[in-house]
Amino acid sequence: MRSRVPKAVATALAAAAAFTMPAVARADFPEKPIRFVVPFASGTATDQIARALGQGVAAESGQQVIVDNKPGGNGFIGASEAARAAPDGYTVFITTNTTHAAAQHLYKKLPYDPVKDFAPVTGLGKGGQIMVVNSRSPYASVRDFLAAAKKNPGKLSFGSGSSSSRIAGEMLQQLAAVQILHVPYKSNTFAVTDLLGGQIDMMITDTATGMPHVKSGKLRALGVSTKKRSALAPEVPTIEEAGVPGYDMGYWFAAYAPAGTPATIIGRLNGWLAKAARSPGATTFYANSGVEPFLTSPEELAQFQAEESKKWEEIVRKAGIEKE
Repeated sequence: MRSRVPKAVATALAAAAAFTMPAVARADFPEKPIRFVVPFASGTATDQIARALGQGVAAESGQQVIVDNKPGGNGFIGASEAARAAPDGYTVFITTNTTHAAAQHLYKKLPYDPVKDFAPVTGLGKGGQIMVVNSRSPYASVRDFLAAAKKNPGKLSFGSGSSSSRIAGEMLQQLAAVQILHVPYKSNTFAVTDLLGGQIDMMITDTATGMPHVKSGKLRALGVSTKKRSALAPEVPTIEEAGVPGYDMGYWFAAYAPAGTPATIIGRLNGWLAKAARSPGATTFYANSGVEPFLTSPEELAQFQAEESKKWEEIVRKAGIEKE
């Protein structure tokens, strides 16, 4: 059952989604390339979906789409830059729940406001994560890994380069009653690099980032984070099936513009992204990454974001994570 958002919160979000600046979109928009700011490194799932959709938006708008990766700071660097950009439609922030639902519950102070500083455009996709270890690791299953973690509290490590990846690891510790050392990274791709090199023992990453290494034989998949198995690897059990009752952790992508972007421009961006999601490049991304299309109106995204923020606040609280 979907949670209800208090009327005051919904009203505030609706105001944010209404793009209060009374500017009117130019009839000839766009006249120059559109920039997609991505708060994570090249090769991440967010980068992949931005590039796939960017091709479709370029075809629809008649202008080039430039993907500008701004990794680091748990997404803060990219989010801050997108929030400060001119509200003219030429900057679109392609992001995830990391910056827009989880971060405010993990950190005491953000350099941006995930509601007031952005105008929602549309949801883009929803996906699950996969628990992976190095293929040379002695752990062949989730149970193997957890048994070793219980015997050696705090000795095994997990890496994360996003809030979804981090909370997935924290939730595993909580539900399985184990202690695993958390090693933070600027991006999941950097964590995967260290996992491949043997510097960390495990990570739970998005399927778009982890699955190619599983298919190449460099990583071993132990479990998937969602309630149902992934179509990309139906032989891999869910983490819940593998012995951790109640485990369920997914993530989502969405597009935002700087606050004050005219509603007419928001409407054009929304329409272009919806059409781009049906383009060959995007359908290939969705099929190969295990991400499901998730397209919304700006108002629906504002409501969804509010509900997700409440959910992530509860997850962080139950995990006992102190704000940094």
